[in-house]
Amino acid sequence: MDRATHGVVAEELLAARRSREPIPPLSRSHPGLTVDDAYAIQLAQVRVWTEEGQPVQGHKVGLTSAVMQRQLGVDQPDYGHLMGGMFHLEGLPIALDAFISPRVEPEIAFVLKRPLSGPGVNAAQALSAVDYVLPAIEIIDSRIQDWKIGLVDTVADNASSGGVVLGSRPIPVGAVDLRLAGCVLSRRGMVVGTGSGGAVLGSPLNALVWLANTVGRLGVTLAAGHVVLPGSVCAAVPVAAGDSVTATFGGLGSVTARFVRDRAHEQEDA
Repeated sequence: MDRATHGVVAEELLAARRSREPIPPLSRSHPGLTVDDAYAIQLAQVRVWTEEGQPVQGHKVGLTSAVMQRQLGVDQPDYGHLMGGMFHLEGLPIALDAFISPRVEPEIAFVLKRPLSGPGVNAAQALSAVDYVLPAIEIIDSRIQDWKIGLVDTVADNASSGGVVLGSRPIPVGAVDLRLAGCVLSRRGMVVGTGSGGAVLGSPLNALVWLANTVGRLGVTLAAGHVVLPGSVCAAVPVAAGDSVTATFGGLGSVTARFVRDRAHEQEDA
């Protein structure tokens, strides 16, 4: 697939995002699409968003837990970009009319204090680059119809990124065992998911190392101050208008995301 075709497919995904009308799986409409093609399509969208005034403010690693790989039918991690417009303040209403079929995932977010650049990054170097960790809720969404995605579909679709809500209490990375940090995910006060950091490639730190080395081979450095979402500790859960979702992590505290139907209700509830 050439660069011009990458741009055409990127525009299909951008149009789906704007209209909230999903498109058929790219793996079906564009046979022969490779993972390298998919990342090129992702980057074409990132260039558009950057030109529109949305800077890159971090990265996400997806499909790091066995349960998420089974849920979406893939067998390896992927990554996407976190743009400025994807961040939502905790507790403020989030309008669902910005999404197509949103789901939420609880994650342990890293915030970097210094740049991290691979390849060749090890766990000690990754730890030394982390400023603190935060409880987080990632909102994932798909521009592909009915979430019928394979690896190339989700990669091209910016790793099915939708948004992120960060907790407000920073915790030193050495103050908690990331592998053993348990999480309870509740929706409208009912428990809908449980997990622990160890579900994420054995430790969320491993996802950070994987990301630094993977993007480093492409000449990309993870920047100081950027957020890295390492992957969900449990299966993703769908959300609807009126839902309030809280992820509570042992040793990290909690973070809450609240959803309303549309932007009019967002203003009313703010």
